[in-house]
Amino acid sequence: MLKQNLSQKLQQKLSPQQLLFVKLLELNTLSFEQKLEEELIENPALETGKDDEDNYEYDGETEEFGDSFDDDQESEFDDSEVEAVDKMIEHADLTEYAEDEGDFRLNEDYNPNTEDKSFPVASVVNSFRENLLDQVINALDSERDEKLAEQLIGSFDDDGYLRRELKSVSNDLLFQYNIPATVEELENILKVIQQFDPPGIGARSLQECLLIQINRKEEKGRNPILELAKLVLNECMEDFTKRHFEKIAHKLDVNLEYLKEAVNLITKLNPKPAYIDDERKSDTIIPDFIVVDHFGDLEILINQSNQPDLRINKGFIDTLAEYERHKAKAPTAKEAVQFVKQKIDNAKWFIEAVKQRQNTLLSTMNAIVDIQKEFFKTGDNSKLKPMKLKDIADKIKMDISTISRVATSKYVQTDYGIFLLKEFFSEGITKDDGKEVTTKEVKRILSEYIENEDKNNPMNDDQLTELLKSKGYNMARRTVAKYREQLNIPVARLRKAF
Repeated sequence: MLKQNLSQKLQQKLSPQQLLFVKLLELNTLSFEQKLEEELIENPALETGKDDEDNYEYDGETEEFGDSFDDDQESEFDDSEVEAVDKMIEHADLTEYAEDEGDFRLNEDYNPNTEDKSFPVASVVNSFRENLLDQVINALDSERDEKLAEQLIGSFDDDGYLRRELKSVSNDLLFQYNIPATVEELENILKVIQQFDPPGIGARSLQECLLIQINRKEEKGRNPILELAKLVLNECMEDFTKRHFEKIAHKLDVNLEYLKEAVNLITKLNPKPAYIDDERKSDTIIPDFIVVDHFGDLEILINQSNQPDLRINKGFIDTLAEYERHKAKAPTAKEAVQFVKQKIDNAKWFIEAVKQRQNTLLSTMNAIVDIQKEFFKTGDNSKLKPMKLKDIADKIKMDISTISRVATSKYVQTDYGIFLLKEFFSEGITKDDGKEVTTKEVKRILSEYIENEDKNNPMNDDQLTELLKSKGYNMARRTVAKYREQLNIPVARLRKAF
């Protein structure tokens, strides 16, 4: 039996303008510049230059893309709409505005209205895969072997390990390139790659990674310590990972002092050969903000060193006006009119989204600096106050998810270094004396306790909890264990030395 029912349902949908703003907000400086460059290429109605009122005057209304643009017109999306966007965005499809990471080089002048200051310039760091491919050319003779090597290198994880089965790599070669390859062939190519730099690359396990590095050292000269280290990895890997050193010494029939030298050698090897060291990583960071202390007054600037002024192309406005005047005589011009109007509206939306992004970034950074001003003046981590995303959201009247998007991908340069914004957000605990401290401060203290402990008798989580309580930090054992794990510090048994 068929029935008809009448119902009302309130539903919000994200407009293209709102989606664009949210996506731009997430981008850091480099990615934003890449997106801006792409937009300038794709939309001829958008150009760079100072605002010109004539450029924004056209009277036509579009059937599909909204009203005409006027310089005094309010933004297409106000704060209430942005909050609605933030509450819905987790379920929205943003693929329309997806883009690749950019690698533009920034100019030194981050703001033309201020004295010259320099932002760190991003260095171009080739990925480890690119470095391996460069080595392939000199190591293999045939194009077929080079193709097999390329497929293997493309299958490496970001830490440089190969965790896929060689049979799966063989299937990929057959299906994608119609190149048949046996597991034995791939094994031989992999052995060649494992001789490349950095040592340990292409390993399929931690054990293999460490053995590759030991073998590389042996090529420069054999010695008893290397032989013992190799024996430990081959015969006692499980006991080594559990730090059962007495058991290893008994099994290999060596004294502990001799074993200790081999273990020290192993622990100096690199377990993740593809990772770039921290110093090189820091060279690639371009701060999105700069905070300068002018004799106690903190100045906040947005990095706009490579971001030109945007405006709508006057030629498109004139073209649209011309089409409008002659469309009665040329009915076929309707399609052209619609195309021009679409490009102009898209340019208008992009300009407005850029303005909204800049205002949101500046409001968020101002609120962060206002709360954490003591840190920005002194650089002392102990001066950081407990601060949650909600604190900033309430302060600037925006949704928490908006603040999250700003904080997770943006960096700020201070007089004391460059920091990720999310590092300033931390829960707080109240000490016995009533003073509130951040969890970051508690972790720092916990790390110091563990660093200075007796390595022959390291403290377990219960002992660490009691020690913190004696200093006024009243915390549960499970909280201490959680903080220890977040610091990547192993349990007491694994911290025990010889």
